[in-house]
Amino acid sequence: MTVKIRRFNSGDTDFWPQLKQLLAWEGVSDDRVNTTVRNILEDVRKRGDGAVVEYTNRFDRMSAGGMGELEMPLARLQQALQAIPVNQREALERAAQRVRAYHEHQKQDSWTYTEADGTVLGQQVTPLDRVGMYVPGGKAAYPSSVIMNAMPAKVAGVKELIMVVPTPDGVVNDMVLAAAAICGVDRVFTIGGAQAVAALAYGTQTVPRVDKIVGPGNIYVATAKGMVFGSVGIDMIAGPSEILVVCDGQTDPDWIAMDLFSQAEHDEEAQSILLAWDKDYLDKVEASINKLLPTMERAEMITASLSGRGALIQVRDEAEAIEVANYIAPEHLELSVAEPMAMAKKIRHAGAIFMGRYTAEALGDYCAGPNHVLPTSQTARFSSPLGVYDFQKRSSLILCSPEGAADLGATASVLARGEGLTAHARSAEYRLKD
Repeated sequence: MTVKIRRFNSGDTDFWPQLKQLLAWEGVSDDRVNTTVRNILEDVRKRGDGAVVEYTNRFDRMSAGGMGELEMPLARLQQALQAIPVNQREALERAAQRVRAYHEHQKQDSWTYTEADGTVLGQQVTPLDRVGMYVPGGKAAYPSSVIMNAMPAKVAGVKELIMVVPTPDGVVNDMVLAAAAICGVDRVFTIGGAQAVAALAYGTQTVPRVDKIVGPGNIYVATAKGMVFGSVGIDMIAGPSEILVVCDGQTDPDWIAMDLFSQAEHDEEAQSILLAWDKDYLDKVEASINKLLPTMERAEMITASLSGRGALIQVRDEAEAIEVANYIAPEHLELSVAEPMAMAKKIRHAGAIFMGRYTAEALGDYCAGPNHVLPTSQTARFSSPLGVYDFQKRSSLILCSPEGAADLGATASVLARGEGLTAHARSAEYRLKD
């Protein structure tokens, strides 16, 4: 088994157009998906529990008689925690502890300052009241996603965390439930798809309305999240997973090949790219790819991903590698070079930066500490990883002393009258000192 992975050279006249085409990903749902999701959302909004139960029975091949059968007792989470192998429980607990410790550093505190005339200005930080967390269910289960989405919410102080997880054919993943137990999830509903997003966004007779929905899902879930945004907050609309490796040619090519595989095995649309300024090294990595590919359980998936969206790119030098990396703005960026810290300071756009030859991206997926929910599809140009700040709100604080009201009121009056807003001006003027 071999894979034909595309090669690019930054010296080619059409390099940048080729790179743009390579990065293009159409994440917009088609009309059929949009129509289906819109109908489900409206039905759940109107009928609540009844609609959720009907769609769950239809799509997940269930036979629930009501929502009471679709809420999982918290005791079941503790049962799962005790049922999984000890090494899995310990791994989940260690990952959760590390993710919590990292996110503790992100907590924002309220602050104020007092001006000379006694006016007080500041910012009050409060957690969201209730958050909904979508977790893919059934056989495609990701307990690491539970930890990454739940832990920053808990650190932020979210009062109630509600998890929705589909269980097609009644299949329940104990590692997902165990992770939920470790993270202190408050309620669990075994529902999924657009109907679960609708239930969280609008509320039903049983499922309470949340303030924000986080967590990954399929195209129906992603489409539903986009449609309910505004009625409820969302984390992001994520595209396929990505990795960009920048290497100086001194790292074992087998290591780099496996790092590329680590994203390619997610799905056919995942993207794995290697940048190097040594052509011979690119040849070595390609040889490693084809040597190691037959040993992979998901060889077909990796082959489809690498041949469809992967690339080996030769650049002129390190400086150009940085330029190209900033253009790609990858979800995951590995700097497998001699001086990774120095290079990282020149990176402006990346979801997460993995520095040095020994820092595999996979560590960040599970237990390094930083969040693995990251911006994709070049959105790292303006977006950041999921964190505690996504579960906190900021309110501005303003307290005017009599002197401050007079000082600011005079300025506000001039500006308000300039805008033709007389009530604004007079409201400020009433408080001017005689």
